[in-house]
Amino acid sequence: MNPILIPELQVLDYDKSLDFYTQLAGFIVVYDRPEESFAMLEINGARLMIEELTDHRRSWLVGQMERPFGRGMHLQIEVKDVHQLYQKFKDAEYQIFFNLEEKWYRVNDKEIGHYQFLVQDPDGYLLRFFQKI
Repeated sequence: MNPILIPELQVLDYDKSLDFYTQLAGFIVVYDRPEESFAMLEINGARLMIEELTDHRRSWLVGQMERPFGRGMHLQIEVKDVHQLYQKFKDAEYQIFFNLEEKWYRVNDKEIGHYQFLVQDPDGYLLRFFQKI
């Protein structure tokens, strides 16, 4: 089944962002159009698109882009082994925005637990990687 919501992130440096998402965060490239600095990425069924922000193409911008991008929102992404991913970021000496924690949330009359941490991608988009307990 294809995801029904796929965010597209405008990035300043396509190669740097592609490296972050594939080499560090563990996404795979579903397909890409390098000539357009565009890629569709996936991890554990979650998809997102990245596209380099340029002045010469169509743009969906509704305002001035200033780092950090995506202010006021974050993307929550479920992964199979959040501890291993967290360690990968630590080993790469990548700055963690919010350290790995165990967090419980009330959902109606039940409690659900997550292990989670947050990082910002090279453009400042905030990503919350989590694994269900």
